[in-house]
Amino acid sequence: MGLKEWIERPAAHVAASERSVANVVRGAVARMTTPLLPDDYLHLVNPLWSARELRGRIVEVRAETADSATLVIKPGWGFDFGYAPGQYIGIGLLVDGRWHWRSYSLTSTPVRDDKLITIAVKAMPEGFLSSHLVNGVPAGTVVRLAAPQGDFVLPDPPPAKILFVTAGSGVTPIMSMLRTLDRRAGERGDALPDVVHVHSAPTPDRLMFGSELERFAATHERFRSYLRFTREHGKFALSELDEVCPDWRERTVWACGPQAMLDDIATFWSEAGLEDRLHLERFAVSRADLSGAGGTVTFAKSGRTVTVDGATTLLEAGESVGALMPFGCRMGICQTCVVPLEKGHVVDLRSGKEHAEGERVQTCISAAAGDCTLDA
Repeated sequence: MGLKEWIERPAAHVAASERSVANVVRGAVARMTTPLLPDDYLHLVNPLWSARELRGRIVEVRAETADSATLVIKPGWGFDFGYAPGQYIGIGLLVDGRWHWRSYSLTSTPVRDDKLITIAVKAMPEGFLSSHLVNGVPAGTVVRLAAPQGDFVLPDPPPAKILFVTAGSGVTPIMSMLRTLDRRAGERGDALPDVVHVHSAPTPDRLMFGSELERFAATHERFRSYLRFTREHGKFALSELDEVCPDWRERTVWACGPQAMLDDIATFWSEAGLEDRLHLERFAVSRADLSGAGGTVTFAKSGRTVTVDGATTLLEAGESVGALMPFGCRMGICQTCVVPLEKGHVVDLRSGKEHAEGERVQTCISAAAGDCTLDA
């Protein structure tokens, strides 16, 4: 590779359009200032400029319900605003000296002139980060971002007949789809596809985006909404579809919500022989379902050891004893955290796949499956 190509190559591990001038410039700065850290200088000019990672600033935290909020974020260099409606991003927040990462569906529509994105977060009783984002993070906070990901997306052009089935915070990726359909209809002067949305929430005061869904139904004749408040009327039964949406067999379906609901939907559509029309979005796989056995993790280079359970990632284990390792997205996407496994076995928390000594493993999404040693 020649000098010109080396300088102009986009920055490593940062997802951006191949034609992004900003990313090319960032890559050149990163390489020409090595071994100095260009982020140290860029941060002084603008906290959202980084040669190594995506960043964003929280512009507003807007309450949706008592336990949920929309976060409006201004991304920095390299963010791809051409994401597909329905995709999710990773967000990293520094709390008490440690970075905490979670994934949330984008609720905004792609290609925004104001260069802002939105996510919606529901505070969970056991969720430290979600509670902090809803109740404790102030506007102006700088966060790390991982690039948009996911296959649960609305195509362009969309199918002529659509059915959305959601419950609780499962409505979040659908909001991006609905807002995008609304925007495209306004820009192109096209009629909206025939859309039916079946959504469940415990009570009216816990309905996320309630006023917007009302406005959408009032504005678009081809949009029909059916709301089920489960505390009063019980869980929505799929057998009710024949009444609520008689032509459900003819529609392309996107469903998002609790795991039990999605399992029922998958079975229902499979038994009808229509699984090819069904798109499911299952939020993060529970670590408890795919955890390793745990064990003592040894970090060979630093000489540190720590005993952890099977749901603690190797990266988190190292950080707990000061054995610091490289990392990027902390979601298993960017490959920055890969290190060799010298001894023992570890398990991938996403897939359950086990890795043995001699393999290179992603520390951010792997846990100990017995005693193990990392070359780190």
